[in-house]
Parts: sequence; structure tokens; C-alpha cells
Amino acid sequence: MAPSKVLAGARVVLPTGTVDDGRVIVDGTRIADTAAPETEVIDVSGHWVVPGFVDIHNHGGGGASFAGGTHEDILKGVHTHRRHGTTTVVASAVTGDLDFLARHAGVLAELAQQGDIAGVHFEGPFISPCRKGAHDEQLLRDPDPAEVRKLIDAAHGHAKMMTLATELPGGLDSVRLLAEHGVIAAVGHTDATYEQTLQAIDAGATVATHLFNAMPPLGHRAPGPITALLEDERITVELINDGTHLHPAALRLAFHHAGAARVAFITDAMDAAGFGDGRYLLGPMEVEVADGVARLVEGGSIAGSTLTLDRAFKRAVTVDELPVEDVVAAISANPARLLGLADRVGSLEPGKDADLVVLDDAFDLVGVMRRGEWVVDPQVG
Repeated sequence: MAPSKVLAGARVVLPTGTVDDGRVIVDGTRIADTAAPETEVIDVSGHWVVPGFVDIHNHGGGGASFAGGTHEDILKGVHTHRRHGTTTVVASAVTGDLDFLARHAGVLAELAQQGDIAGVHFEGPFISPCRKGAHDEQLLRDPDPAEVRKLIDAAHGHAKMMTLATELPGGLDSVRLLAEHGVIAAVGHTDATYEQTLQAIDAGATVATHLFNAMPPLGHRAPGPITALLEDERITVELINDGTHLHPAALRLAFHHAGAARVAFITDAMDAAGFGDGRYLLGPMEVEVADGVARLVEGGSIAGSTLTLDRAFKRAVTVDELPVEDVVAAISANPARLLGLADRVGSLEPGKDADLVVLDDAFDLVGVMRRGEWVVDPQVG
């Protein structure tokens, strides 16, 4: 059991707003509302304290892959992202052979059962060859509810989300199946029209996978999926705020039309996140990372990102000039709600897990706590 402590003097972002000269009381692994007299007081004056980050779309980091690695590989990636503030992470698979995906889902499910990850996201193979991005076209297939069910079952109750091109044959039935089993149906890697996207939303889709990327651009006569996903209040839109995937104006457009309550910042990170440039594999596809940008060796398509959520947070505040409270919603509260974990994580409230991030006045990360234990200790540096 972690010792009790009080973080005092910081600007603390709560669901009700920011409290200057605030404090967060940690009792063991949880946030508390009162502190014992002997509780350690940690002075974090001049800093921000925000909830731990929640990433619902992440393929790896630290040189390790969530998409096909061993337990040790996956944990290496998990710990890399924890050091950058992501205290809750969903492990994302990429398109592969269906039997391989089912077997690997079992590996990920074991780590979810242990509490190391928050569940499994299947990105592919049920996506459009027209918008495949960094997925192997030879392994793509139309959504088949029976095959969708196979992957859900393989995750042993830990399937959290599946990205589909819902316009493909079997797409709407697959969305309905996912919704029936409590798995998020996400519209992505899609060539759908505006009308087809509305059908998917009505069938139960609730997330837009990395909005703007791997889908038709917005047009004034053919508004496409982007418009449908932005205007429907049932949809939460994922955004990759790394300065490569989105122009700042596109990000501001999404915030303006969806509102802060319907945005989830994600990394879509691959192995190179928190590691460095070089050659990597994303599933079966070879990727070259140069100057922090990941692209397929063949074809040059963007292949995920090398983003960590602390960088996404700082960019959102300093470059995109978004209110800190809106960024906290997008990076913590909203994804926690999507995952059904809002009773435990996503905000700094008594009774919830003591997951938090300490940022300095320039919004650089200086501390990370997960379940009451320092992952990055602001007192040590």
C-alpha cells in the first residue's frame, strides 16, 4: 500500500474547474477527501496537477509493439507511455491473419485481467482497401459478424473497441453485434458517404477513429463521413494532435463543431514512440521513422505516430490555444467515459484511483502517479 500524501499548492484541474493553490489528497491507491495529521505534504507550487491520461488507441512504444509482441514487449510499451503520463491505455492491434489476431487477443486479455492495460482495440482487418493507410491490403476483409464475434470472444471480455469500414458488406450488422456486446464500434479507415455514415451511427457506432485521417475529405457537395461524425452528438471523435496528422485549423474545427465533451485525444502510437528514429514493423508492414514521423517503407503512407500524450497536451494548450480544462476533458475524462471507467479514472475526485500528472508552468511533464505510486517523481526530477 502506497503511503498517504498531499500534493499542495498547485493549480488543480477538477471536473468543476481549476482551483488555484489547490491540493490533492492521496490515501494509499485512491484519492481521498480528508488527510490524516501525519500525511506527507509535497509542495508542487507553480505546477499544474491534472488527471492521468487515458489513451484508447495505441499500438506500442519504447521500441515494443502491442500488435504482436510478447508479454514483456507489451509491458515495455505500457511503461514507456506511463512515464509520459498515460496511466490508462488500451492496446490496439492492427490488421493481420484472423487466427493470429484471435491468439494475440488472448495474450492482451491476460494483461488486461492483471490490470496492466484497459482492454483491446481491433483496428482492422474489417476496413476499406481504399483507405487502408498502413494496413496490409492482402489481409483486409469485409466485416463478417461471425468473425467479429470470434475476435470479441478471443479477448475474453476485454474487447473495448473495433474500427470498421461500416459501408462494406456486413458492416452495419457488425456494428449492431458490437453494440449488443458492449464493444465500441468505431467508424474508420472508411470510404463511406455521409448517408452511409449516418446509417452506421444509427446502428450503434459511437466513435470516429482518428477523424480526418483514412477517410474521404470534407466536400461541399459530398460532405462524407467527416461531416456526419462531427455533427452527431452520439459520436466522440479521436484526434491525433502531433502536428503531422492534423493542421491546427482542422483540430480547432473539430473542437468547435463537436465541442470539448466529444473529443478524445489519442496517440495512435507505434513502437518508436518514446524510443527514436529507425526501421520498425507495424504488424507485417515495414515502417521508416525519420524526424519522429512514421511512414511505410513502401508507398510512404503515414504509419501511426511517435506521439506521447504529454506532448499532445502541451501542444493543445500552447499551439492550439485550447483551454486547459478542455484539454483535460479530451485527454482524460472523455476517453475514461467511453471505456466505462469513469467511476475509477479520468478525473481527480475522492474515491477514484490516484492517477495524476504534474506539469510545470510551461506544460512540460515533471511527475506521474499511478494508483498512488510515483512513476515519475517530481521531487526527484
